[in-house]
Parts: sequence; C-alpha cells; structure tokens
Amino acid sequence: MTNRLCVLAFLAVCGLAALGQAQAFTVLYNFTGSSDGGNPYAGVIQDSAGKLYGTVEFGGSYPYYGAVFKVNTAGKETVLHRFAGNPDGEYPFIPVVRDSKGSLYGTTYEGGSRYYGTVFRIDGAGNEKVLHSFTGGNDGCYPMQGLVRDKAGNLYGTASFCGSSGYGTIFKVDGSGKFSVLHSFIDGSSDGAGPYYGHLTMDKSGNLYGLTGGGGPSNYGVLYELSGNGAFAVVHRFVGGTTDGCYPLGSVTEDKAGNLYGTTEYCGSNNRGLIWAVSKTGKETILYNFEYLPSDACNPAAGVTLDSKGNLYGVTLDCGANYGGALYQLSAADGTLTLLHSFDYKDGEGLMGEVWRTSNGALFGTTVGGGTYGHGTVWKYVP
Repeated sequence: MTNRLCVLAFLAVCGLAALGQAQAFTVLYNFTGSSDGGNPYAGVIQDSAGKLYGTVEFGGSYPYYGAVFKVNTAGKETVLHRFAGNPDGEYPFIPVVRDSKGSLYGTTYEGGSRYYGTVFRIDGAGNEKVLHSFTGGNDGCYPMQGLVRDKAGNLYGTASFCGSSGYGTIFKVDGSGKFSVLHSFIDGSSDGAGPYYGHLTMDKSGNLYGLTGGGGPSNYGVLYELSGNGAFAVVHRFVGGTTDGCYPLGSVTEDKAGNLYGTTEYCGSNNRGLIWAVSKTGKETILYNFEYLPSDACNPAAGVTLDSKGNLYGVTLDCGANYGGALYQLSAADGTLTLLHSFDYKDGEGLMGEVWRTSNGALFGTTVGGGTYGHGTVWKYVP
C-alpha cells in the first residue's frame, strides 16, 4: 500500500490470517498492480449474470491512476476504464453503482480539470464521461465516497473536503448532468465533517442517510439524515468513550422498520470499535463491542450488510487468528459474533469495503493488499 493511501485512510492496515470455514472461501482474482490495477479500497457490486464490478485505486496503466474493473464468474478480470488524470479522474476509492443499461457511476478522489476529483459515468461499451469536475470551491473537493442513484436517474454523493466551510458537501447530479450542492458540512456540535468511504443510503421516501468521520460535540463523527425536501438533521452524535463509538466510516444499512445500522472504527468498551443500531426516533443501541483478541474481529472501517433474518455481515481491519482482520457475522437471534474467515496475506490483507450479499447468501468482497502479488484480491464466501 502506498504512503499516500495510508495518510488518506488514517487507518492502520495489517496482515490477515485464515480462520473458520476455509473450505467455503475462494479467491476469485489476484490483482498484479500492473495493467489490471491493484489496491481496491471499496467492495464490489454484482449484476444479474453474476459479474462483479468495482474500482482499484492504483495501477491500470501509466501513470497508474486507478481503474474500473469487471470480474466474471470464472474469475477473469477485465479493465473497463483506466483513469488518466486530467481531464479524466484519478484514484477512485469508491464502490460503483450500476443502472439498468449497464452504465457504471462513481467518483475519483483527484483528477479532473481542476485536480479536485470527478463524478464519472462509464457506459456499457466502456466509454467514460466526466459528469462533474470539482473546483475546490463551494461544490466541494476530494470525494472519498461513492454514489447512490434514484429511480429518476439522479445521482447523490458527498465530497470529503472544501465546500463553503471546508468540511465537505452533499451533492446531486441530475439526469441532464446539472450539479447542485444540497448541504455543506460546517463541523461543530450541530453538524458533521469529512465523510469517508462507502456511500450514501436512500430510503423508499427519498431520504438520504450518511456518516461523517468528524463533527459532533466530541468531533467523533455523526449519523445524519438529509430529507427529500432538503432538510438536514443530525440523527446521532457519537461521543466516544466506553459507552459509544467514534470515527464511523463507510455506509449505513436500513432495515424494513427504518432502523439504521453501522460501525465505528474505534472507542467502545475496548476501544476497538463497535456495531451500532439507531432507531427511527434516534435512540442508539450498541449491538457488539469488538475486542483485541484472535478469537474476535476489531477496528471495522466498513459498514455492515443485512440479511432477511436481521443478521449482519461485515469486515474489519484487525484481529482474527493472526491479528489481521476478518469477515464476520453478527447473529440477530442472540448477538453472537462469528468469524467466518480470517485472511492470511496469501488470500489478501486489508478489508475496507462493504460486503456484497446475494439472495442465496453468498458473500463477496475485496482486500486492499495481499494476495499472490501483494496488490489485493476479489474473494467469495459461501456459507
């Protein structure tokens, strides 16, 4: 992993080890860091034919600004687009979103006409179009989250910095390509600052939910809602210590009742992060406190995925059998956390993207590093 990425992530990424039902775990692809790219920070999405799509932060081709890739069911990788900097983007840290015609949408952290990042579209034929180049002004800069798309084709996302107060923005790009700022983060006790990784979540009414890594009364981050009519509200302020989490990263997951779920990387009873739920009324419940043990997972930098029974699935940066991170399940029935797999560098290291779950229960994800060539992997777990 490059020094640039360690600074941007402000997280420790460690080696990983195998634990649990190894026979159910498969590495689908090992990135070489060359023309195929490498170092995928985000997870993958899947189409109806089983093909996986994602981004790599590094590689692709000189000057190695990253790429968008596809992996088919046989594990063959195809690079759909290699970023080139200006006027193109560079360094995507994000998951992509796909429309019914097969076009992919996302953001790049840098690049574009002003080098402050872009919003892009790649059509089914592999042609890229920059929908917006950030200027570093009121529109925001350096987006480190992906996009969510509504039924009308509008795209919603965040910029991690800049904006009117310098703490990032929430934005919209409509079907015609028009860009507008929906909210500028102002930090302080009543607002958030700096959204990182994952993407926004939209409910059936068009309300958006997201997390910021900073802001709130303790500057430990917030969970917020941006309603369909544009009203911004902080739903929960993380206060850290032993009774709450701090530094939430990634996406929010919503259940049918409107409860929201996510993780924090640190704080909680063992200062190793936790899994939380927040009700529609804003009441927080701590579902699990991670502990620094080989029998546990710890320090999650990604959100959780929910199944129909209420079980949660996610990944962590640390702990597991060799203190390297793990794929886990949190049971809805009794709150028991089970390690499904711990990585051993040979099958990857560094898990920062949300898990993709299919209707039959198969789980897919990526690792930032490790694997055969040290540049990350795409993996599959079948329970």
